[in-house]
Amino acid sequence: MTSELALRGLVTVFGGSGFVGRHTVRALARRGWRIRVACRRPDLAGHLQPMGRVGQIHAVQANVRNPDSVRRAVEGADAVVNLAAILAPSGQQTFQAVHVGGARAVARAAADISATHLVHVSAIGADLKAGGHYGRTKAEGERAVLEAFPHAVIVRPSIVFGPEDDFFNRFAAMARIAPVMPLIGGRTKFQPVYVGDVAAAIATACDGQAAPGTTYELGGPEILSFRKLLDRTQTWTGRDRPYLPMPFWLASLGALLTSPLPAGLRPLTQDQVRMLRRDNVVSEAAEREGRTLQALDIDTPHAIESVVPKYLEQFKPKGQYSHYRG
Repeated sequence: MTSELALRGLVTVFGGSGFVGRHTVRALARRGWRIRVACRRPDLAGHLQPMGRVGQIHAVQANVRNPDSVRRAVEGADAVVNLAAILAPSGQQTFQAVHVGGARAVARAAADISATHLVHVSAIGADLKAGGHYGRTKAEGERAVLEAFPHAVIVRPSIVFGPEDDFFNRFAAMARIAPVMPLIGGRTKFQPVYVGDVAAAIATACDGQAAPGTTYELGGPEILSFRKLLDRTQTWTGRDRPYLPMPFWLASLGALLTSPLPAGLRPLTQDQVRMLRRDNVVSEAAEREGRTLQALDIDTPHAIESVVPKYLEQFKPKGQYSHYRG
């Protein structure tokens, strides 16, 4: 238990109030780190404090687009974690500003204070030749990080699942209200990884148990097509919507027409449609070279079935009451 551990060093976690961030903060707290959560709205990060002992977790204001705030946030830190990322641009929060400029600012600040460890969270699919802005800027961000902090550890997860995810929850909500399910790139393969396993891997890297300057690819125990993932989502939510196969050009047009809507109301962005053209799985090179979850002490990653059905109960026709009725 955290209460029995002597607090160790200080780690600054950028984006620590988000989905992956909150699980990362919990994993670090359990290992006895003092945690400074750097986020744009520290007043909305109160949910993190119960994850540690009194005073162990503290939120500060920082924006990766503002290098001065980044430098202040890393002062005195032994380790730095950068989780700041966006799925869709909004105003000044562009892919270039957050994924590239922000990553560079964090890496330079970590180098300036001679931090012992820097963990930068990217994504499988990061590629300078990727068709979408997301994948290209993720790759540019990795390059900027390694230029400024050569022994940084890069972590590339596949689709991350967990109670607050934006994948299974999104399509479960769609299956609840839509008469048909649009099927785009149904054969594209994914290797979903549990958020708790990603968080544990990040904590392991902060502990110094990862190879410096190495890029790790994190995937779960199963590789499934997009169609199979939607099938399971419908099964777990008690739905049986027919599929409407949709070519990529039509999906791109739909994403363009819905672009003025708030992010929560848009089925997919144009960039997400482009990403569906490519498999999102751990590469053969990473498997062969041992740059996977297992190398970061996650010997038995969580399977989708052991986690997802529990939090998708709310999307069943009678919600969680379905479970109580058996």
